[in-house]
Amino acid sequence: MKKTSSTDWKRLEAMSDEEIDTSDIPELEDDFFEKAELRLPVKKPVTIRLDSDVLDWFKSQGQGYQTRINHLLRQYMEAKQSH
Repeated sequence: MKKTSSTDWKRLEAMSDEEIDTSDIPELEDDFFEKAELRLPVKKPVTIRLDSDVLDWFKSQGQGYQTRINHLLRQYMEAKQSH
């Protein structure tokens, strides 16, 4: 997957809903939304010991460093599960 989108967002933003071709996307009916459930993994607070330079690096990347650490751990977990 490319890092940057090739979508012409300005052109799309200028279009009305009727002008956007959605013929390849089936429209979702009301029953879909009535039955839909949002399932997010439950977060648990933990204490974890990290090397100070590792933690400093993640924190230097800005707000959301705990989410990024979680994301990397999830990727590792899923890679190991697929073996």
